[in-house]
Amino acid sequence: MKQQGAHPGDTEGTPDASSRPDTAAPGTPDPDTAHIDEVEGDEPLLPARVHRPSDLMRLLGGVLAIVVLLAIAAFAHGTTSGLEQDITKGTGQAPDLLIKIAGLASSIAILLVPVAFAIERLIKRDGLRIADGVLAAVLAHGVTLATDLWVARAAPDSIQEALTQPSPGDIHALTDPVHGYLAPVIAYMTAVGMSRRPRWRAVLWVVLLLDAFSMLVTGYTTPFSIILTVLIGWTVAYGTLYAVGSPNVRPTGRTLMAGLRTVGFRPVTASREEAADAAESGDRGRRYFVTLEDGPPLDVTVVDREQQAQGFFYRAWRNLALRGFATRRSLQSLRQALEQEALLAYAAIAAGANAPKLIATSELGPDAVMLVYEHSGGRTLDSLPDEEITDDLLRDTWHQVRALQSRRIAHRRLVGDAILVDRSGTVILTDLRGGEIAAGDLLLRMDISQLLVTLGLRVGAERAVASALSVLGPDTVAGCLPMLQPIALSRSTRGTLRKLARERAEREREAVLEASRQARPAPAEHDGAHDVERVTLDKPGKKTVRAEQRAEKRAIDVALEEAREEDLLTQIRHEVLRIRPQAPVEPARLERVRPRTLISLIAGAIGAYFLLSQLTHIEFGPLVSNAEWGWVAAAVLFSAASYFAAAMALLGFVPERVPFLRTVAAQVAGSFVKIVAPPAVGGVALNTRFLQRAGVRPGLAVASVGASQLFGLGSHILLLMAFGYLTGTEKTPSLSPSRTVIGGLLTVAVLVLVVTSVPFLRKFVVTRVRSLFAGVVPRMLDVLQKPQKLVTGIGGMLLLTACFVMCLDASIRAFGDETTSVSLASVAVVFLAGNALGSAAPTPGGIGAVEATLTVGLIAVGLPKEVAAPAVLLFRLLTLWLPVLPGWLAFNHLTRKAAL
Repeated sequence: MKQQGAHPGDTEGTPDASSRPDTAAPGTPDPDTAHIDEVEGDEPLLPARVHRPSDLMRLLGGVLAIVVLLAIAAFAHGTTSGLEQDITKGTGQAPDLLIKIAGLASSIAILLVPVAFAIERLIKRDGLRIADGVLAAVLAHGVTLATDLWVARAAPDSIQEALTQPSPGDIHALTDPVHGYLAPVIAYMTAVGMSRRPRWRAVLWVVLLLDAFSMLVTGYTTPFSIILTVLIGWTVAYGTLYAVGSPNVRPTGRTLMAGLRTVGFRPVTASREEAADAAESGDRGRRYFVTLEDGPPLDVTVVDREQQAQGFFYRAWRNLALRGFATRRSLQSLRQALEQEALLAYAAIAAGANAPKLIATSELGPDAVMLVYEHSGGRTLDSLPDEEITDDLLRDTWHQVRALQSRRIAHRRLVGDAILVDRSGTVILTDLRGGEIAAGDLLLRMDISQLLVTLGLRVGAERAVASALSVLGPDTVAGCLPMLQPIALSRSTRGTLRKLARERAEREREAVLEASRQARPAPAEHDGAHDVERVTLDKPGKKTVRAEQRAEKRAIDVALEEAREEDLLTQIRHEVLRIRPQAPVEPARLERVRPRTLISLIAGAIGAYFLLSQLTHIEFGPLVSNAEWGWVAAAVLFSAASYFAAAMALLGFVPERVPFLRTVAAQVAGSFVKIVAPPAVGGVALNTRFLQRAGVRPGLAVASVGASQLFGLGSHILLLMAFGYLTGTEKTPSLSPSRTVIGGLLTVAVLVLVVTSVPFLRKFVVTRVRSLFAGVVPRMLDVLQKPQKLVTGIGGMLLLTACFVMCLDASIRAFGDETTSVSLASVAVVFLAGNALGSAAPTPGGIGAVEATLTVGLIAVGLPKEVAAPAVLLFRLLTLWLPVLPGWLAFNHLTRKAAL
């Protein structure tokens, strides 16, 4: 299929490199069509607009700058006042004539410059940019009005004093906190792209400086007001650009053909190649197979700003999470990208490696570049059938890598589609753009580990390691073992390894289920006499049941051991250790920070800041000396009773017989586990493991814990609604609930509608809920056959909530008196809301989130913060921190007894 001047798009359906000839005789084009720009392949038109990550980063930077500015204005009042006085004193010495000229010039220019630029854009048929600018100006005007209203009515006095001052014309009126005309002009100028044109940018800065100078001298503004106005206009402009998208400036097929002619080629057609992994390598450029009127064909790579920005946030996170040697800069300029790829192409060939030969480079306008290579032909390693991947081919691949490493060149992406094999069997290394010259030892070792995994996925660990040993030697291969970890591999390789891990887990699960079915006695083996024995619970019947359970457990363990498979990384390690048993196997620490650690630190810091700000005004000496120790003892008792209630809530959904005291010990052990894991995860895993060790089959154990969690969630929501209703009716004789409860219910309803209407969110929630509560319904049918069990479970849940509520109420009464007490219903609402947030918080035990929520909630229901803060600290001390040591002892005890 051919398209005249088609736009090269992000997705393609063209034939891959294997469909192209390795050599092509010079074509003899038709004179009528020799110079027609043609792009072969199914290439859909580019979208008219694209969402640039750089616009989003500028938006976030602008928001952060506004927050910092307001924080300085709020907390550094002395500094802001001194700064304003210095600026006023300096500008007051300016001559009056200069002030009048500056004011007049800025007033005229602030209107004429945007109009002039709009006319210039319309002449060049760029009306979309003008529309973007107008939209940004309207939004900026709305933001300035909202800011003015907030500063006038709700902002702290320090912020109001920093942004306003008495108006020169009327001392009883204040100047505007944000200039309603200047912010829209700045937003308009930024959105239409004036800042990217040197001449217009100079005019823009002159106008802004003149306007700021005249406004400051005449006393109609403050320095902070000028800065805030500029930041609002700038931020709104980039927010608008990211929301609606920027005009797409990617080069078209005609641009590519014209660019080739500028460097001396006479192209006939250009065939777009299909990207192998757009998710990871979309920033490597679009590739074309180009035929010429005279001469062999070419391979052309086109890189533009939009394609280069793909994967920006992933690379930015890798830069933050990994150490400096593990990743390159997240975003380069086009010139830097072109120079890096050209340098690596020349360096690889100079090192003696087979790499595509770069013969020309050129710019394709201001937003794209192209690199022209000699056509290499061949097929990628991923497209080769297994029988064609011979040992000679593997060794040749390692020879190419050794050539690169001899000159300290790191490839950085030795995956299957970067290894090309031509018809003669010669290996060619492509995709050198992401590489690095003068690379350190760690990067070179990461290349070896990556190639070991890439080859191991195709030919197995034994052949991959053997080929590496034959070329690199045992010492070099053994030295890469610390790099043999998922974080050091490419994104596509990690995805493949995760897929294989899921398949292994599924095979193990099927083997366990089959073993469980075969080990389970057939119903015919139980005669009537045996049924009577089980009903009357005499000793022979109980021994038979226990023997059957032990036999089934042994069969499951044997089947699990036989079905267990080693992952590819472990297989590679074992193959290397056979040659070098003393090789280091401890993985190198490549991660600077993990996502969970980062989130926990941020949430913990926010919670700690909030608590410290609340505690700074509290005198703990008199507070502790006046505490009611009787209520403290009552809080301790309620906290201890919660573990018995938790055991009841769990056992009520387990039809099998499980020792009660040992279940209580498991709940105590959970106090230690939830410190090192989120509560919603640690508690589920611990209870599931405990039930399995108690003789409950794995599937039934998961179903029992899932049923307990499901009923716990339902009771939590019902109790929150019930106590919220009671709290809303306490201060009013009517039976209508408070507006807060109605607002909360409406918020929950909106969130539910959003989740159910967005396919991605709906799939995410359904998958998680299905995996958590799989098998719950059949399990509940077993529980319903024993009503006393169901009563125990539901009663345990209600008792558990009551224990925590009474513990918090006792903590409040320990530091308060009759004048500062709140109702039990209000305490229940505060606890239920804080517990829900703690379960959703990513920090272990909900640290930070629970304390902040409970403190704010108690203050909201009328408790003084001098009582609320220490009461929350006492409650968390009794329910979170003090049980850690007993929990650790219980965890070790149950582990030694093989109960965990």
